[in-house]
Amino acid sequence: MRTDPYHQYKQNEVGTASPEKLLLMLYNAALKFLKLSRVGVEEKNIEKANMYIGKAQDIIYELMASLDFEQENIPEKLYYLYDYMNQRLVQANIKKNAAIIKEVEGMLTELRDTWKAATIKG
Repeated sequence: MRTDPYHQYKQNEVGTASPEKLLLMLYNAALKFLKLSRVGVEEKNIEKANMYIGKAQDIIYELMASLDFEQENIPEKLYYLYDYMNQRLVQANIKKNAAIIKEVEGMLTELRDTWKAATIKG
């Protein structure tokens, strides 16, 4: 049985990544899936749009589940922001609306860039 070298590389990358790097990887993956879902909407490919919106939602749910509510204030605000993003993606999926997907992409990009800047300074 042969293993896919790219798959093996990605497994190693995830397995050895710091928590900070894992969060960046999740943001980047969600952004990739949102872009692909937007392309699906623009191509009127309903199956593609639905699949990639679902993958982005799965990542956002994982981000919600990983929040540490022992910390004050920020996790709760992030939870509500992630929840809002998921609600918007439900609407985007129902309406097949690329503008809503773009809205969520903007929010996730801002979070990713802020996190990236914070980890560089930290």
